[in-house]
Amino acid sequence: MILPNQLTVMRIILTPVFFFLFLQESAIMQQISVIVFLIAAITDWYDGWLARKFNYITSWGKFMDPLADKILTSAAFLGFVFLGILPGWMVYIIIIRDFLITGLRSFAELKKHSFYTSRSAKIKTFVQMFFLYYLLIIYVLRTFPSFIHEFEYYYKLFSDKSLIYYIMLFVTVFTAYTGFSYIYKNRFMIRELYAPKSK
Repeated sequence: MILPNQLTVMRIILTPVFFFLFLQESAIMQQISVIVFLIAAITDWYDGWLARKFNYITSWGKFMDPLADKILTSAAFLGFVFLGILPGWMVYIIIIRDFLITGLRSFAELKKHSFYTSRSAKIKTFVQMFFLYYLLIIYVLRTFPSFIHEFEYYYKLFSDKSLIYYIMLFVTVFTAYTGFSYIYKNRFMIRELYAPKSK
């Protein structure tokens, strides 16, 4: 197994570690969980860089790399649902959309087809990750009483529940939109992939 694929496996292994630590009541455990999440996120960037630079591209990697990304981000979103910070229905929409599209893309790759990826889909990924980092930072800052005391006004401003709700609502709607757009723009290829073969 080449290094990029090993990093992908590492990201999958780190996901339940992050999830377990993140849900602990201990402030230290929560702080460590964010470090684990960041390490896992870095492996995503690094394995992609290695694959492109040294042409370490395999069918297994094409299938598992995006799946590992979705597992990591889904775990983070679900963690915030368990903590009562994010509404479950929004997170479930995001997870279903992401795994559905990832599954279609992976199946197309196996059939030697390439799906058209719109700019909005790439922006969606950036928006999701930016929001997750925002939530993780806000959540971990609360474990540093000295910081909250020093910057109480700014902490309350950016940790406002209504603000988080509406940002999450935007992320959910935008994610759902890119999913419908993705399917529509690739509808002919999807039809070809799943059309019964004529004898």
